[in-house]
Amino acid sequence: MSDAPFPHPASRPQSPFGPPPNADRDPLLADLTEPQREAVLHTEGPLLILAAAGSGKTRVITRRIAHLVRIGVPPWQILALTFTNKAAGEMRARVMELLGAGEEDRPPRGLTVTTFHSLCARLLRRYAEMAKLPGLKHDFTIYDSADQRSLMKRVIVEAGLNTSNWPPRSALSAISNAKNELKDAARFQAEAGDFYARNIAKLYEGYEKALRRAGAVDFDDLLMLTVRMLQTCDEARQEIQHRWRYLMIDEYQDTNHAQFVLASLLVGDGESALRADSSEESGENGSEIRSTGPNVCVVGDPDQAIYGWRGADIRNIMEFEEQYPGAAVISLGQNFRSTAPILAAADHLIRNNKMRKHKDLFTTSEGGENPEAILCRNEHHEADVVIDWLRARREESDGALQWKDMAVFYRTNALSRVMEDAMRDAGIPYVIARGTAFYDREEVRDALAYLRIVANPADDVSLSRIVNKPARGLGATTLAKIEMAAQRDGVAMLDALRSAASMHDLTARARSAAAKFIETLNGWTGDGAFMGAELSGSLRDLVERVVRESGLEKHYSARSKKGAGDEAADEDRVANLEELISSAAEFEQRYQADADPANDIPDDEAPESDDTPPLLAMLRAYLESVALVSDADKVDPEQGAVTLMTLHAAKGLEFGAVAMIGLEDGLLPHSRARESEAELEEERRLCFVGVTRAMRRLLMTCAAMRTHRGMRERAIPSQFLSELPQDGVVFSDQSAPEHEDGWDDPHDPVARLSEPGRSGAPVHRAPALQRAEMPYPPGAAVRHPQFGEGTVLSVMSAGANARAQIRFRHVGVKTLVLEYARLERIG
Repeated sequence: MSDAPFPHPASRPQSPFGPPPNADRDPLLADLTEPQREAVLHTEGPLLILAAAGSGKTRVITRRIAHLVRIGVPPWQILALTFTNKAAGEMRARVMELLGAGEEDRPPRGLTVTTFHSLCARLLRRYAEMAKLPGLKHDFTIYDSADQRSLMKRVIVEAGLNTSNWPPRSALSAISNAKNELKDAARFQAEAGDFYARNIAKLYEGYEKALRRAGAVDFDDLLMLTVRMLQTCDEARQEIQHRWRYLMIDEYQDTNHAQFVLASLLVGDGESALRADSSEESGENGSEIRSTGPNVCVVGDPDQAIYGWRGADIRNIMEFEEQYPGAAVISLGQNFRSTAPILAAADHLIRNNKMRKHKDLFTTSEGGENPEAILCRNEHHEADVVIDWLRARREESDGALQWKDMAVFYRTNALSRVMEDAMRDAGIPYVIARGTAFYDREEVRDALAYLRIVANPADDVSLSRIVNKPARGLGATTLAKIEMAAQRDGVAMLDALRSAASMHDLTARARSAAAKFIETLNGWTGDGAFMGAELSGSLRDLVERVVRESGLEKHYSARSKKGAGDEAADEDRVANLEELISSAAEFEQRYQADADPANDIPDDEAPESDDTPPLLAMLRAYLESVALVSDADKVDPEQGAVTLMTLHAAKGLEFGAVAMIGLEDGLLPHSRARESEAELEEERRLCFVGVTRAMRRLLMTCAAMRTHRGMRERAIPSQFLSELPQDGVVFSDQSAPEHEDGWDDPHDPVARLSEPGRSGAPVHRAPALQRAEMPYPPGAAVRHPQFGEGTVLSVMSAGANARAQIRFRHVGVKTLVLEYARLERIG
């Protein structure tokens, strides 16, 4: 029998974690539902787990990993991928607990639970030079969005274009979309068919060249370059496929094309690895192990696919069974989060979508309050209604909630302003989930730029940001000369700066300042060797030295004391620099060099030792962790404050009480969904995600009037409100006080939304109006009681959801729901 590293299940060696106990008493299976247990025990071949919201998918994934290890699969052959550092960290912690590892114990050696981008960063660092990817070395820097914008501004100017006509954000968005489709600059250029595309192609080419000159990549490069490496380098691909035999992907509905191709390359066809492991066994006993296909398990829910706007492709999960014929499919429909009334409302809503894989949503928990839907007068009244509702949840005698257990969701960030004002006025603590807010602050970005220069001397963007910050005599004129010298000699700006003493066109003051800057930098790095008695012994000490010796701390501290600027802001900046030092110290405490997936491989497969100094390796890992922070990672569940956040940022979270504001046509669903059924379905999924974040109580609000660009406009309640179960939601009209606005008309949306009812009693909708056929074909002349005369441009949908796009003479184009529009045809 062969000692192959991945034996067939029938011949696997006994796991060091012990044999599985009797199934009836198995702690991995005892508290699972039957579908969950089936998913955990299904270990071979492709598997699709359709995990509804709140169905315990993380429990299933972690139990499945622990089960694989327990039955003898070497941990280093298991790879689990997710989208956020928080999710990856939680999965690792749960697996350690399941396998009996305590707080001080180390995880099973080689087990890799990480994010797509983190995995790609590590694979590129290890294999980029083997794969001979042009211009890419193992010590590259990862540019975040601010770095990318700074670089793109320079590229646009160098291309002879204007940043007003070609905004860096727009150019970067077009390039990002191309990279997500795995189109490099050459392919994009070949496909560019119009003026706009040809100019974007020129910027794409210049941007890529500038990245490589700086020894840098952006987020999209991490995926695209890894895919290219796996496609073109047989040695790297075979080694990686031989390493990881069991691939699990969480939130598969959120993968884009690049991630889809990456996953396919990681698992291969399941044949080559199996042949390698079974060749000797087949030769000895004459039998042949039959492949069941690659061992890829994807977990996701098409009903929660809400990231199409950033490249996610719902077809990846919808067509999984076509990609892997014979794949097993297991549905997890039981919800452990929400009460039955909330779940019923969500189920009723999402059944209106066609692009989905149906699964029955249910819960075994009984009871619970019906969700509430309130029509408010305007956005200020809406905020007051939400405040009162949150206070009521705080003061309930039966199971009162803390502020941290509540959240307010909105479709767009612009909706938060009025809500924030109301929170402050009411004295309710709140926090806005803004993603990488701390690391976006000016002083923090400055300190990080210094650290990036320490980690990667070729990083011209970071050098340009801080070489004269604080001012040290290296102004714009001096920098321009240094940059010209760097371009002329084909070297990095820092190398040109090191040669400033021989640049006679620089002033004596500039040459002295350059020498002093280089001396400071050399002091931090030990002249690049990261060795010597004067060198910092820890990451925390290094960051503290950079903050102090760069002059940043002194600069902001002096400003705060002298009152040279905003005193409070400058004090905050000093505090933020101190917090950055704390951040580095915390990272250092939990950092484990051998936890890097590029290093934690079996001894017989280990590469030659890496000569990167430990402190430099830790610094690079720290900067990488900062660059990979995401929205969900920044939500602190321990804060005693209400969380305000977008519906997109709410994905994956849960709260005892949730208020969703702004459920109006043009907001949710978003205006861009008016002419696209696919986008309308994604908006409905987004609403579904918001509803299913609520555990015990749910409030949905819309306003009869809402201010837009300083003007009050009538609003139309979202069609999603009409798709909720009429007998399972408490509908309440609280817009009545504004009779002067005309909302007492029995045929307007207020009457359609609700009927007046006793306080605290369920209020159900009036029966739907019997709408006669309304002949409003395109070109028809109509009159509206508020907007005046106009011409019908188009009619969309049919029945109760029929909408007309009308160009009014004085107010422009409006989209109206015909059932409520009160139109009069005049020609």
